[in-house]
Amino acid sequence: MQINVSTRHGAISDTTEQKILAKVEKLGRYFERLTQIEVVVDLKKEDEPLVEINVSAEHKHDFVASYQSSDLWGCIDQVIHKLEQQIKKYKEKIQTSHRGDIPPKTIAEFAAE
Repeated sequence: MQINVSTRHGAISDTTEQKILAKVEKLGRYFERLTQIEVVVDLKKEDEPLVEINVSAEHKHDFVASYQSSDLWGCIDQVIHKLEQQIKKYKEKIQTSHRGDIPPKTIAEFAAE
């Protein structure tokens, strides 16, 4: 998985960039088919940074989330949370469609076997 962090209208420190990378890498836990993650920190409004993350997965499926707040780390946490939800929903959709229309067994049916 390739991860790129870039900034617009300013710069962030190497330490901040490394912390962002560490947080974003955790998205790989939710879906193993992620191929690329692009993080863009827009510092046009210094008091309200905008964080946007684009995640590319196999089979040309992309996830996008952005958030703007007065706190950079709060923005990053919110964006990652949004992406986690999108990825989980997509993964559940894939798993459900591969299972077919077989209804789950009830406890009584399972015990009868």
